[in-house]
Amino acid sequence: MELWLTRAGSHGEFEQKFLDERRIYLTWDGLNANLAALDSRESLLEHLEEAYPDEKLKRLQNHSSQIWAFTKSMQNGDWVVLPSKKQPVVYVGRITGDYIHNPESPDPFFHWRTVDWFGLEIPRSHFGQDLLYSFGAFMTICRIRRNNALQRLQAMYENGWKAESTKSLVKHTGNAVSGQADDISDDDSVEFNLADLAKQQVVALIEQKFKGHELTRLVASILKAQGYTVWQSPEGADGGADILASNGMMGFGSQTICVEVKSGTGTVDRPTVDKLLGAMSKFNADHGLFVAWGGFKQNVQKDMASSFFRLRLWSQDDLLNELFAVYDKLEDELKAQLPLKRVWTVVASED
Repeated sequence: MELWLTRAGSHGEFEQKFLDERRIYLTWDGLNANLAALDSRESLLEHLEEAYPDEKLKRLQNHSSQIWAFTKSMQNGDWVVLPSKKQPVVYVGRITGDYIHNPESPDPFFHWRTVDWFGLEIPRSHFGQDLLYSFGAFMTICRIRRNNALQRLQAMYENGWKAESTKSLVKHTGNAVSGQADDISDDDSVEFNLADLAKQQVVALIEQKFKGHELTRLVASILKAQGYTVWQSPEGADGGADILASNGMMGFGSQTICVEVKSGTGTVDRPTVDKLLGAMSKFNADHGLFVAWGGFKQNVQKDMASSFFRLRLWSQDDLLNELFAVYDKLEDELKAQLPLKRVWTVVASED
């Protein structure tokens, strides 16, 4: 049995399709041939050279290794992880079907395997940092073997997907702080997404320094830096609103916002979001902002389309993007708690 990393589009644009249809797809545009008929990696590479004549050889070699893994190496019973690009969660599944090719499917969904997604919306924070490094590889498909990753995920599954404990790390890796020297795949030398790794460090610091009601203070500071006058509820029962904000002097502006902040790692459901809509009426707010550090249930974003002009949903990535955009305008005290520095680096390339 093996553990595989798979991605649903460079921006997670196919995540819902993967989950709803209980499949994983190859998502290479225009790749419509029956790949099962190719009997060697060399023949696959030759086909890719014909299909993508303008691509560089090194890039095609990289793609061929991933496509070969999908069509030939994956087996029924293998586990797959799908790190979400939209929420701070990871999905885990078990491959239940052989490689299928359907030339009549819409581009790029010509190739798939069926999957039983038995691990849904598992918070990223429940995984060890070394596993998150592996999940951040610059690959669409690759095998993960480093640091006994599969055994550790199996242990988490048996424990109801609770966060890894020190005892579990020692049992499966031999030490509480697992190493990071091993390759995650025996097929390729894999580069890691440095931006993603850096973001995870920021996430870890926020979870350490801004627990519970402190996350509300961080959100309030971001809104202030955006030009809003804010009222923040004291810790405890908030009467339905953690923050009230207005874009006018002393809070007497025309844009009024009722804000709810959830700092937990669990995903927020539709009834919880609906409570904010009720609070908006109570506080005479024209707009609402729901900040969920752990993200939202799969159906919430789609269900809330009817409230688009009244309500905004911020998950972890949204909050980080807003934080980075106004960081220089934050109070000195808060920046001292959350010291960040913008760094320029060369973008990794498959070329």
